[in-house]
Amino acid sequence: MTAKHETSYPTVELVIGKFVDWLKHRRELSEIRRMNRTDFDMIAQDLRVSPDDLDRMVEAGPHSADEMPKMLEALGIDLNDLVRTKPLLVRDMERVCALCRDKAQCHGDFAAGTAAEHYKEYCPNAPTIEALGESVKH
Repeated sequence: MTAKHETSYPTVELVIGKFVDWLKHRRELSEIRRMNRTDFDMIAQDLRVSPDDLDRMVEAGPHSADEMPKMLEALGIDLNDLVRTKPLLVRDMERVCALCRDKAQCHGDFAAGTAAEHYKEYCPNAPTIEALGESVKH
């Protein structure tokens, strides 16, 4: 009796996983695009965002605000505490992050460990983060 050897190919598995995620996102986009505009606008209103912002967030995908918790962590801000005390602010910060066009700068700073020093230069949430810091000091 011979044992089967299963070989793992992590790079191939990663690429396949990314492709599967991309296909799933494309299907979701297709479903949303088939929705009539009135229903879409009502959903945007329920979420308290503009229809254009909702459209951009849907296009960006479900991980479009993944940088926000990382940024808060880099700055020593407890996301769980913020969610508990200011849930609407957190939701707005997620929206702003999802619509951000400087993701590459953000990722580069995370990789270099310099996010805390440079986020004010590009992060659209910087004014909110600064205000959070001020409210903690007082």
